Amino acid sequence: MKTAKDWRPGMGDVQILPGSRHRPPMKKPMWIIFLVLFVCMFLIFAYIYPPKSSSTCYIFSNSRCQSIAGWLPPAPAREYTDDEIASRAVIRDILNAPPILSKNPKVAFMFLTPGSLPFEKLWDKFFQGHEGKFSVYVHASRTKPVHVSRYFVNRDIRSDQVVWGKISMVAAERRLLANALQDPDNQQFVLLSDSCVPLYTFDYIFDYLMYTNISFVDCFKDPGPHGNGRYSERMLPEVEMKDFRKGAQWFSLKRQHAITVMADNLYYSKFRAYCQPGLEGKNCIADEHYLPTFFQIVDPGGISNWSVTHVDWSERKWHPKSYRFQDVTYELLKNITSIDVSVHVTSDEKREVQRWPCLWNGIQKPCYLFARKFTPATLDGLLQLFSNYSSP
Repeated sequence: MKTAKDWRPGMGDVQILPGSRHRPPMKKPMWIIFLVLFVCMFLIFAYIYPPKSSSTCYIFSNSRCQSIAGWLPPAPAREYTDDEIASRAVIRDILNAPPILSKNPKVAFMFLTPGSLPFEKLWDKFFQGHEGKFSVYVHASRTKPVHVSRYFVNRDIRSDQVVWGKISMVAAERRLLANALQDPDNQQFVLLSDSCVPLYTFDYIFDYLMYTNISFVDCFKDPGPHGNGRYSERMLPEVEMKDFRKGAQWFSLKRQHAITVMADNLYYSKFRAYCQPGLEGKNCIADEHYLPTFFQIVDPGGISNWSVTHVDWSERKWHPKSYRFQDVTYELLKNITSIDVSVHVTSDEKREVQRWPCLWNGIQKPCYLFARKFTPATLDGLLQLFSNYSSP
């Protein structure tokens, strides 16, 4: 007789119990659910507000600060205003239209000056022998200029008062462009000041400007107080912070870009209303921001990002270095004409130095065709040096 202790069930001894065995319900892992919800909310927040610091960006990508939006569905584009749609349509057609080539292309030299031009004799020597290849326009904002060169006589346009740092400076630039555009042969438009001088012969400058398909507009991003610190959110929605740029006002525009500037009222009106010294406790300088920002929005690939007019900001003052009689030497001018890299320094605490080569049709060339600020006392020295320093 088998005892209970020795009993082992065999196949025949298995007893089928009625119904299935009942297991107690398992508790849900609530901490996993909360973790998934937290991660989802974090990703949504990061998508809406992309990371900007380098350490945060590293969490999401190994590339240079790509936001998480790179692999999440793209955010919907903002809706353009009626004025913005109209402006973009006009500008698009101007830029896409084939350029009208002139049989007699000319460079328009546009002088923005308070009165008489102290370097007319130098410019007279520069222009001699090249009649029919240039036009001259003079905007004198304070006093009627007295001309000593035949190339400047009767070339004054109707002028208006210009105040440094205010939109009237940009208005004067547009007034010069409007007058110069009336001549269909003008293909390049160069803005110059009363303290500007040429660094090369006329032929070299003419070819440099005429045989490239870009405009020379200074444009760089400055995150500091003298750059994006001047931006006003009142410029929204048309002008966003990401497009706000800075640069010197002295430009050279091809004809298509000159027409585009004259066709613009939308962006110009934003700067006229919200970019001026003292507004909102900021000192926004319209002539340093309007054109760089405008071209960053409408045609960023069509500009050089540097100006062909040299100026020395090494003294870190509100105004650039002025050259006096004793400063004007052959070595000074050769040093300026040897520069082939554009340099910008941001105004924030980092003082980041931005450098890029001056590429002319893909070839690295000297950046500058003109230079400022020369005092009137340097005229005689420049006249003596001109034949030497102006040959490339």
